[in-house]
Amino acid sequence: MSLWRGRGKEPELLATIAGEASAEAAFAFEQAERAVPPVDLTAAAFFDVDNTMMMGASIFHFARGMAARKFFTTSDLTKFALQQVMFRIGGRETQDGIRNAKESGLSFVAGHSVAELMSLGEEIYDELMADKIWPGTRSLAQMHMDAGQRVWLVTATPVDLATIIARRLGLAGALGTVLESENGVYTGRLVGEMLHGPAKAHAVRALAAREGLDLRRCTAYSDSANDVPMLSVVGTAVAVNPDGTLRETARKRGWEIRDFRTGRKAAKIGVPSVLGAGAVAGAVVAGLAYRKRGT
Repeated sequence: MSLWRGRGKEPELLATIAGEASAEAAFAFEQAERAVPPVDLTAAAFFDVDNTMMMGASIFHFARGMAARKFFTTSDLTKFALQQVMFRIGGRETQDGIRNAKESGLSFVAGHSVAELMSLGEEIYDELMADKIWPGTRSLAQMHMDAGQRVWLVTATPVDLATIIARRLGLAGALGTVLESENGVYTGRLVGEMLHGPAKAHAVRALAAREGLDLRRCTAYSDSANDVPMLSVVGTAVAVNPDGTLRETARKRGWEIRDFRTGRKAAKIGVPSVLGAGAVAGAVVAGLAYRKRGT
């Protein structure tokens, strides 16, 4: 199953379902010409987004932008943030917790057009996300590109939003959670399951098979212990801004650890910094309250 998007002579985006039946993912690939095309075609790098490539959760920043545009209230946004803080602090991201986040959050996008939210995503990236990219992590991605390798984002964030981030960073593309749409309008349902935990490893394997990558020569980066499956399928694993469990795992397995956080930055980031990828399903819980008031 695949979904093509293009706008005239502008760069085309290819979204392809990847992974197994229990864990489908979208592969969004930008066909833009590059000044220096990749020369190392069997090696690549895979980066998680939330708290790895970006400070905090990308969907939270997107929600802030939507709240500013009166899609829902600031109070709803605060309730969402607090709920997700308790969800993350309460322990490991359980399947029930992930499912609840998915079912409540998807109501936010239902009925909105893909074109509308993609356009807003571009605006919100400039307003609220661009300055949240970790300079250190971006430098790591650039290091791979300078070596002629392709770089992909691999995230539970909706692939539509992940694709915007990947394009703005000059990356090859993104693997992310697929939101179903009919006639260009989101239905509020997922295509397959969230790209989370073992699903990321399945998606990376599928991408490697598609692109002819040698996973032993590939590198993966993440902040979360939930991404150990993805980190384990590549030859080089790097824990970036790791949570406690991942830091311990990295030490035991001899993985490299990179931490770009400081006390000042942590205070500045605040609530969004504790939001995990498992809290992302393609939307935010705040949208549920907004839609209920309108019914």
